[in-house]
Amino acid sequence: MNIVMVGHKYVPSRDGGIEIVVEELSSRLAKFGHKVTILNRKRKEYKKFEEYKGCKIEEIFTINKKSFDAIIYSFFATLKIRKLIKKKKVDIVHYHAEGPCLFLNLLPKGKKRNGTKIVVTIHGLDWERGKWNGFASKIIKSGEEKAVKYADEIIVLSQNNQCYFKQKYGRETNFIPNGVSKAEFHEPEIIKEKYGLIKNSYVLFLARIVPEKGLDYLLKAWESVKNSTDKKLVIAGGDSNSKKYFESIKNKVQNDPTIIMTGFVKGQILQELYSNAYLYVLPSDIEGMPMSLLEALSYGNICLVSNIRENTEIINKDCFVFNKSDVEDLANKLKKALALNLHPHTNVYQIYEWDDIVKKTFELYKK
Repeated sequence: MNIVMVGHKYVPSRDGGIEIVVEELSSRLAKFGHKVTILNRKRKEYKKFEEYKGCKIEEIFTINKKSFDAIIYSFFATLKIRKLIKKKKVDIVHYHAEGPCLFLNLLPKGKKRNGTKIVVTIHGLDWERGKWNGFASKIIKSGEEKAVKYADEIIVLSQNNQCYFKQKYGRETNFIPNGVSKAEFHEPEIIKEKYGLIKNSYVLFLARIVPEKGLDYLLKAWESVKNSTDKKLVIAGGDSNSKKYFESIKNKVQNDPTIIMTGFVKGQILQELYSNAYLYVLPSDIEGMPMSLLEALSYGNICLVSNIRENTEIINKDCFVFNKSDVEDLANKLKKALALNLHPHTNVYQIYEWDDIVKKTFELYKK
């Protein structure tokens, strides 16, 4: 098959869960002999690739501003896809996320589509996310409506989102979750040298630093527990179109010796942080399917998560759950976990493997 991936920012990247999903799907599909084209956003700070892991990489013009980036990219990417469809050069167009679906109405319809199938993966109800203002939220919601109207198949990452599309639009969707790669365990080397961290000496928050991840709740809860523990709180992640919020978090924690803020991490330092954490915390208000939670579980981390269904659907029996946005409950569960002398990394939990996810996705392509 000729397959085009669209909607992400840049591959290769760990900028967000979408980028990881696009890379994993694309590289594995290419390994199986399919021709995969990945439409990256064109930015000066992104290294230019023409090929990556057997996939063709093409750049699409955009404007590097939060308000315009996704919409400009989506428009020009969709125009390119329209040409490919008219020339019968593509079998599957796989859109990722709701916003990029805004221009699906520009694609040929019916017989004029020449047998091309449009597949959309909804990585979460993005219009709910706190980083978007009212106008941006409306644009993303419009993208969701276009996906419902024009996509041949819709993939959702949680059963909760599956219920939403059925109740809201009467639209049937396909539940195909994110996968996770096998954990690569490391002793604390870089993190020990750089931050003074040793095994089980810290609580880990590892996610994009955006409002909906609930970091504000965690910082408030940490205030009430930090004096009763010798453990540190490690905050790892980049800003992802929320620079103002990211800077506000930096200002809050800069004078607190119990908190370490690493910024964006990848490679061995990322693996070390997962491998040696005492507890992983994800206090999100909104998720699609949290890639960092899947990864934490694959390293055998004991996790403390908010009780949204996107979290509770995938955790194991070792995990703790608190009431979403309830700082007092989060603090109480954090105190309990810190007092219990937990033994993390003994129960590796790899719920979804990428090869299985790719197989399910390809079966959907063939329907």
